[in-house]
Amino acid sequence: MLTNKTVFTTGEAAKICKVSQQTIIRCFDNGTLKGFRVPGSRFRRIPRDQLFAFMKDNGIPTDALENGKKKLLIVDDEQDLVELIADAFQRDGRFEIRTANNGFDAGMQVKEFRPDIVILDVMLPDINGKEVCQRVRSDKTLDSVKIICISGMVEPDKVSELMEAGADGFVQKPFTVESLVERVCELLDIEKPVTHG
Repeated sequence: MLTNKTVFTTGEAAKICKVSQQTIIRCFDNGTLKGFRVPGSRFRRIPRDQLFAFMKDNGIPTDALENGKKKLLIVDDEQDLVELIADAFQRDGRFEIRTANNGFDAGMQVKEFRPDIVILDVMLPDINGKEVCQRVRSDKTLDSVKIICISGMVEPDKVSELMEAGADGFVQKPFTVESLVERVCELLDIEKPVTHG
C-alpha cells in the first residue's frame, strides 16, 4: 500500500500529489521538495514527512497521505443495494464510504466530502443521475471526481447521454458487487482486490 510507506519514489509521490512525475522531479531538483538521492545512483527518494510538508505548503490535500483511503460516495435510493455495495467496499478496506439516497444529498456530499469516486444510481427520486453528473462537472474544483453510473435502463443513447454529462463509466444493473469494485479500482487506477475463490 503506497501510503503506508515512509519513503517514496518520485513516481509514488506524483501519484499521491496527483501531479506529473516531472513536476515532482523539478520540485526536488530546485529544492522545494526535500529528499535525498540513493547513494551511488541517480534515484531520488522523498521521506514521508517532507512529502507531507510539501503538500501542505502547496495546498495539496494531504488526506491521501494521511489515511491512504479513497473516498467513495454511493448514491442510490435502494437502501439494500447501498448496504450491499458499501459492505463490499468496506471489506476491501481501502475506502472511506459515505452514502446518499437522493440527488440533492449527493450534491451536498460531493462538495463537502470531495469523494474520489461516486457510484451514482441514474434513477433517483428527485433529480436524475444525468443532472447530478452535470452539476458535479460544472464545478471546476471537482474535476478529479470520477463518476460511475449504475442503472437498469439499457438504451444506448441514454448511456451516451450520461457519458456526455460527465460520467466516467456505466454499469448495468443487475451486476455483481465484485465487478463494481473492480471497475472502481480501474477508474481510480489502484490495484484490483485479490479475489479468493
